[in-house]
Amino acid sequence: MASIAITPSNSKLLLFSSTHSSFSDRKASNLLVVRCDSKPLNFKGGRSSSSSSSSSRADQLIANAVAVNLLSLAKHDAAAASTLSKQPGHELLLFEALREGLEEEMERDATVCVMGEDVGHYGGSYKVTKDLANKFGDLRVLDTPIAENSFTGMGIGAAMTGLRPIVEGMNMGFLLLAFNQISNNCGMLHYTSGGQFKIPIVIRGPGGVGRQLGAEHSQRLESYFQSIPGIQMVACSTPYNAKGLMKAAIRSDNPVILFEHVLLYNLKERIPDEEYICNLEEAEMVRPGEHVTILTYSRMRYHVMQAAKTLVNKGYDPEVIDIRSLKPFDLHTIGNSVKKTHRVLIVEECMRTGGIGASLTAAITENFNDYLDAPIICLSSQDVPTPYAGTLENWTVVQPAQIVTAVEQLCQ
Repeated sequence: MASIAITPSNSKLLLFSSTHSSFSDRKASNLLVVRCDSKPLNFKGGRSSSSSSSSSRADQLIANAVAVNLLSLAKHDAAAASTLSKQPGHELLLFEALREGLEEEMERDATVCVMGEDVGHYGGSYKVTKDLANKFGDLRVLDTPIAENSFTGMGIGAAMTGLRPIVEGMNMGFLLLAFNQISNNCGMLHYTSGGQFKIPIVIRGPGGVGRQLGAEHSQRLESYFQSIPGIQMVACSTPYNAKGLMKAAIRSDNPVILFEHVLLYNLKERIPDEEYICNLEEAEMVRPGEHVTILTYSRMRYHVMQAAKTLVNKGYDPEVIDIRSLKPFDLHTIGNSVKKTHRVLIVEECMRTGGIGASLTAAITENFNDYLDAPIICLSSQDVPTPYAGTLENWTVVQPAQIVTAVEQLCQ
């Protein structure tokens, strides 16, 4: 919190800075006292600048109250820190969780390797591979030239010969240059070789609409890759599922594309100390509800949860599902929710035309149409290049207010 107000019994108001500094620092900081007549008094080191003895006495009472309150704050902070330290697990940012999962798999399996632009001693553009080159060497954490089609093809060839490579695209938009390798080789070689080759490769990198990254660096390529046979696609949204999906993708014998959102890397969460993996084909129930099913993934999970707070205050009970598996869909979890709520809202950052939402709408209509009491509504990004201007950029992406309006429309 930015400031704390104390209103003592003598009708004076004290405002003082409250930051994460230590108790001793806060105790020594300047205090500003504002009387009910708006005349300020400055305290420094516990002494008043007022010349009046009565004012000094009153101000001293306030200073004593402040000291007691600061002591209470210090005890509260210490208790909170103690409670937090006793909780199981450890706190990680999302990019750190990805790195931890990657590091654990490289320690467990010597065939796991990483390749891509700046993944080595630089540690990756978002530090997902930081320090891995020092630990595992330059051959297992391989810096490549700026040649996405070439090093993606090299990764696919390495997977054919028994390695388990992780190819980082630095930015998902750059992987369009490797589309030939991903579509014609990565997804199809297991079939076209008659099962002679497995392609246990993970292709990962940041994507999505950032903050004024421009059209080329704000790509959502889920819709590009979803039609390729033989490829699985997952999208992480929390540190917990980022690590679990990374480990599961590395262990899978199928080629997996792991979508990470550029704005979620600094999310912090406490994750278990013990080893775990997430199911690559399973959705996550984020919030159980009764009135409407909201299906979402990646960054839009947080827009949906922000809207859910407003919806609850308005008397609605939304069920929120993070689908996570973009291909194939977890129709078991989705279907059970549809049968319960009978209304579906899809919220995505992908483009509206040919996006994940369009495929999900088709799948629900084909399998659960008889359970729907209202048409499916899909909120997607507009079919325009993402503008650089921040205000215009926000207009192209679904916002919480639009989600609230859509739910109200569905539940009429």
